Amino acid sequence: MRTTFIFLLVFVTVGQSYSQFVRNVSAVGTTAAPFLEIEVGSRAMGMGGAFAAVADDATAIYWNPAGLSRLNRNEMTVTHIEWLADINFDFVGGIFYMGDYGVIGMSLTSLNTADMVVRTVDEPEGTGEMFSVGSMALGLSYARNLTDRFSIGFNTKYIQEKVWHMTASSFAVDFGTLFITHFNDMKIGMTISNFGMDMMLSGRDVMVYHDIDPTIMGNNELTEANLVTDKWPLPLAFRAGIAMDVLKNRTNRLTIATDAVHPNDNTEYLNLGIEYGFNDLLYLRGGYSSLLKRDSEEGLTFGSGIRGNIGGVVLFKVDYAFANFDRLGGTHRISVGIEF
Repeated sequence: MRTTFIFLLVFVTVGQSYSQFVRNVSAVGTTAAPFLEIEVGSRAMGMGGAFAAVADDATAIYWNPAGLSRLNRNEMTVTHIEWLADINFDFVGGIFYMGDYGVIGMSLTSLNTADMVVRTVDEPEGTGEMFSVGSMALGLSYARNLTDRFSIGFNTKYIQEKVWHMTASSFAVDFGTLFITHFNDMKIGMTISNFGMDMMLSGRDVMVYHDIDPTIMGNNELTEANLVTDKWPLPLAFRAGIAMDVLKNRTNRLTIATDAVHPNDNTEYLNLGIEYGFNDLLYLRGGYSSLLKRDSEEGLTFGSGIRGNIGGVVLFKVDYAFANFDRLGGTHRISVGIEF
């Protein structure tokens, strides 16, 4: 236990020192597919995003795939987020329990905007054309218990981004571990997310006409050529978290959790969260997201949830969360899930 706490303390301390004294500027805006960093699940976000060690529902596909191995029922979940600037974000995930063979899962993440007017310098009011922006990730997950207290899990996913006639795609993997200690069943979770290939936009919008040698008269001035676009890495992140039930009886349960996150495109930060459950029916949650992150607009979060049985076989879950983004406003999240 002492070693675990020392590790987490060193992780945060060294990470913050690195951010302050090695990085002169943050690396914000230097990665592709930033939609992969939008947190999934109203329950998790109600707890400020401190969920790497909790990871006990289908949204563990995002937070820590190792947590899937601790689920012993099939589950489906859908999350919709009214994201900033009228952007829609949706996540659909399902897990299937296979007994001693572990748990498999599938997921689809989507971000899209409404059609927008194409504007140019010469035609600022619009050319009469419309364009849209969209991103998606299709994932396959697997998790298994190696012992009664230690689990591993991973995701493989195909990622695609599209802007008008341009697309970029990549493959990535996530890997997670989950350990349940003997100290009041406190859980320790660690994940590495979005480890994969760089992305590069390609498509007909990079096609140009080029005069190979403008000093020569009479040559072809409309030679077709393609502009070369840069490659950008995925938003790689290392996350370590701890969670524990500080109160647990037949009627009440109180869970506290914290995550330390080290991304490759920003400074390190902490997520803090708490969840109170009454009679396994009503839940209240609160948290603080992105504590210690440089120039963060994020902050307080809160949420609630209800559960109910249908026919004594299907468990129905509805969760809501609100996250404050200071000057950017706030985001509302709704998740619906079933266990069967």
